[in-house]
Amino acid sequence: MAVVVFGSLNVDLVTQTPRLPVAGETIRGDNFFTGLGGKGANQAVAAARLGASTRAIGCVGGDRFGEQLLKGLWDSGVDASGVRVDESTHSGVAVVSVDLAGENAIVIVPGANGRVDESDVDRLKAFLADATVLLLQLEVPTPIVEAAARVARDAGVTVILDPAPASEFSESLYEYVDILTPNEIEASQLLGASVDDPETALQAASAFRRRGVDRAIVTLGARGVAYATAEDAAFVPAFAVEAVDTTAAGDAFNGALAAAIDRGLPWLDTLRWAMTAGALSVTKVGAQPSMPDLAAVEEALQGVEDVD
Repeated sequence: MAVVVFGSLNVDLVTQTPRLPVAGETIRGDNFFTGLGGKGANQAVAAARLGASTRAIGCVGGDRFGEQLLKGLWDSGVDASGVRVDESTHSGVAVVSVDLAGENAIVIVPGANGRVDESDVDRLKAFLADATVLLLQLEVPTPIVEAAARVARDAGVTVILDPAPASEFSESLYEYVDILTPNEIEASQLLGASVDDPETALQAASAFRRRGVDRAIVTLGARGVAYATAEDAAFVPAFAVEAVDTTAAGDAFNGALAAAIDRGLPWLDTLRWAMTAGALSVTKVGAQPSMPDLAAVEEALQGVEDVD
């Protein structure tokens, strides 16, 4: 049993500011630091910290950032042997601004992530032999994402697609996806309709099922998640936390979702795991440093059960 994550690796250049600037405005920041990120790497670290045997496939550049990204994965318990080094380009970079409310604005320069290609899909096949879950995002070329999803579906592996950042992709991708996990902004962009509350999130989840996915989850941040399956559809409220940095909340959610499925947890327990990991991640600054471990998630879940 294993979780395989096929996707991006970035170094994050993070500024903390009182508020996010508007177009054309220059403001003074309070702090700056670098961190390890990329949606693929973040989600791999999230799954590994929750006890899943986790393997990453992607591409970094032949630079110091690439070395740091690979070391970060290995140090977090992720098998990074599937990450290729492309000496002809630089590693991916994300420039992140975070305000006092924990909201963020992000600019991504793909670098080596844009070089992920069919050769990486070919290497993926060997990693799927004992995998239960393949976790995908959209920070590498979308035709390659679809090729990876198709290979995993053919191997009988559960395919989770986090369609972030929202971008155009072939409608045929939906048929290879078992679980789709957009947030409200991504759901709105993909469907061309406003998704901003539990009711419209439930409608969106059902709309994604009609496009071919088996299960759809639409996340609404601090409010909770809406889901639709063949059996039912419902909204699950989140529990309150004090947000410090929301940058990687979706990655914590998706990594935990994959880890819970790998464990064979029932559907609602799987959602609770993912929601708890996402909530805990926003209480810390940074992407990979904010991914909670198994003890933290279990303690938080116990606390919620005690309140109930």
